[in-house]
Amino acid sequence: MIYKIILFAPLIGAIIAGFGWRIIGDKGAQWLTTGLLFLAMVLSWVVFLQGASEGQAVHVLDWVQSGTLYADWSIRVDRLTTIMLIVVTTVSALVHLYSVGYMAHDENFREGESYRPRFFAYLSFFTFAMLMLVTSDNLVQMFFGWEGVGVASYLLIGFYFRKPSANAAAIKAFVVNRVGDFGFALGIMALYFLTDSVRFDDIFAAAPRLAETQLAFLWTEWNAANLIAFLLFVGAMGKSAQLFLHTWLPDAMEGPTPVSALIHAATMVTAGVFLVCRMSPLMEYAPQAMNVVVFIGASTAFFAATVGLVQNDIKRVIAYSTCSQLGYMFVAAGVGVYSVAMFHLFTHAFFKAMLFLGAGSVIHGMHHEQDMRNYGGLRKKMPYTFWAMMIGTLAITGVGIPLTTIGFSGFLSKDAIIESAWAGTGGGYAFWMLVIAALFTAFYSWRLMFLTFYGTPRGDRHTHEHAHESPMVMVAPLGVLALGAAFAGMIWYNSFFGEHENVLTFFGIEAEAEATAEGAGGGEAEAETETGAEGGAASAPATAPTGAIFMAEDNHVLTEAHEAPKWVKVSPFIAMLIGFITALWFYVWDPSMPRRVAETNRPLYLFLLNKWYFDEIFDFLLVRPAKALGHLLWKRGDGDVIDGSINGVAMGLIPRLTRAAGRAQSGYIFTYAFAMVIGIAVLVTWMTMFGGAN
Repeated sequence: MIYKIILFAPLIGAIIAGFGWRIIGDKGAQWLTTGLLFLAMVLSWVVFLQGASEGQAVHVLDWVQSGTLYADWSIRVDRLTTIMLIVVTTVSALVHLYSVGYMAHDENFREGESYRPRFFAYLSFFTFAMLMLVTSDNLVQMFFGWEGVGVASYLLIGFYFRKPSANAAAIKAFVVNRVGDFGFALGIMALYFLTDSVRFDDIFAAAPRLAETQLAFLWTEWNAANLIAFLLFVGAMGKSAQLFLHTWLPDAMEGPTPVSALIHAATMVTAGVFLVCRMSPLMEYAPQAMNVVVFIGASTAFFAATVGLVQNDIKRVIAYSTCSQLGYMFVAAGVGVYSVAMFHLFTHAFFKAMLFLGAGSVIHGMHHEQDMRNYGGLRKKMPYTFWAMMIGTLAITGVGIPLTTIGFSGFLSKDAIIESAWAGTGGGYAFWMLVIAALFTAFYSWRLMFLTFYGTPRGDRHTHEHAHESPMVMVAPLGVLALGAAFAGMIWYNSFFGEHENVLTFFGIEAEAEATAEGAGGGEAEAETETGAEGGAASAPATAPTGAIFMAEDNHVLTEAHEAPKWVKVSPFIAMLIGFITALWFYVWDPSMPRRVAETNRPLYLFLLNKWYFDEIFDFLLVRPAKALGHLLWKRGDGDVIDGSINGVAMGLIPRLTRAAGRAQSGYIFTYAFAMVIGIAVLVTWMTMFGGAN
């Protein structure tokens, strides 16, 4: 029952706030949705701390039954689910509370417009769709939540519907995600075609057979496990804004800041990472596909970090930071250490939500100014916001004591990923991309802090004079998130990245492996580890477990990550120091340095400022040809062919035939008698010539 309350509380709030706000009022809609989210959050923490990892399912109702396709609506109960429950409900509840203050007087709406109930209804619906996704027990249910999140994000990104840029950003997010969703749908269809089921347990049990199956697709033969894993990852690329399908993420900043925190911190963008981890028993049989995951993840981490170096919009800096951190998570999943990917997802939710909400507090206090070049000296004007963002910056840049488990949450989870990348890829491409990205992350994060809170006020003097701290309803969520950003990594480090046995126990893998072995006749599960070109994923044992997350019993990556040389363990810390000192030099000691560097390296600066020209390339290769084709079909196809020819025939010939037929209806009997005689003569002639008479 407790899981059903967690799942349906946001939906009930969305329905009442969306359709019944005239009865309960604006404030009633706000506090009802917020209260139900806090109820879901408390219950989520209860089930998480209870340690649910048994891998059972709570049946809700029978849903889809068609032939052999059976997909009931069930809530999957395991450790992976409970982790996502606390991440989603905690961030969402705090965003709801924060939104009460942030949306109190929105300048994008006219006086008297009741936009708040609609906004809170959208937030709650978004949360319900995300909970549907993470609690799903089969792929159809997951796809329902997957698409629900897409619809809700479209509504929230385009919430300022009077702004053309917001409408364009909402459409862009929706269309780009449909590209990834098409790959996800193909993966689901292939799994059903080969396994005759969409249930996770059935798919995981069939994973060894899929690894030995060849599938004909696009005029060639593919290994089924690798092809399906790749198609599922394409879906993950869209939702988690990985390289090539990332262009929607920065534009999504057009929505209200609470939406940015909700989408970019712990919910929509982490759905792709969750998908890869949920399907880990299948992914382990697809080493080539997982090599692609590692490569794309590392490339995304580097690309987004380079673009974040030169962005001036405070929200866009944090957005590219999100894109980069998601790349880290995919690298961890790609080398087979899914628990570390979930560790960074878990800690990232706290400090990234806090950074977004802190940025929203700055924007609110600066009367909706978002350009950091017009900030400066806000440390004393907004002390609570300053300290909250300081903690978030310490967390994301990875501040801690090297070679220990003492540090802010990002220090522990990011270092765990970099060490795993070194172990899984032999210190190759992925490892160095992540280390360089760590250096860039430190630079642009401290650049944000120095430009915003230090130095002298810049920009409009009147705005600076009236800058103020946000109300307590907005500051309180920052304090809660600050606790997670500071301590979550140290508290749960051993559970996610401790000794191998601790991780197995935390995710309920050890017990399930024993149960699986007993069910197979008491045989022991065996695993052989194979490393691909990028390290790749380990090949799984003959019988895949059906629990939350899969990790081979002899996973060498986790073990070797703990045994990494000291230079590997301290490399992200050194990178962080270099980035911090460079930012301090550029924006505190010598503020004229950034302009000189930009002018000296003008082509490189423009390359980064224009985001590697991905939008321009896509516009040239995809958008313009699509518009040209649409224009051709409209003008030539619809206009010339249909309107000019088909409609011309219909408008010219048909009326003439109609008039001729009308004249034949004279009303005289001899006319009809003559027509009958002519008809009989034709029939007799036909029968005589072709009727077969002897």
